[in-house]
Amino acid sequence: MVQALLLGKYHPHALKGLIAGSDRKAAVEAMMEAVGGKVNSIQFTRGAYDVVVEVSAPTHDALMGVTTALNASGAFESADYLEYVNIETISEQAKKVGAAYKPAG
Repeated sequence: MVQALLLGKYHPHALKGLIAGSDRKAAVEAMMEAVGGKVNSIQFTRGAYDVVVEVSAPTHDALMGVTTALNASGAFESADYLEYVNIETISEQAKKVGAAYKPAG
């Protein structure tokens, strides 16, 4: 499973629906279930994003499908995700590349 944070900034018309009482938790859970994933937490935030959702999804393609559908819905100014990474594994790979790569010049 891929662990990630979905980040969303609503368009003003969607915020009106939110204020009117739209059940966003149920909507987000249904969306993640549609791709075989699940919602770990949902938080509404103040700042660059209106909502941050911690999710698990079976693949990166599933997460890309989620953000593509969210952006296409017209409800968001932006919808994206941040994938959790393992810095130790990345560092190991970077060391291998650093030893093998010869820069130009």
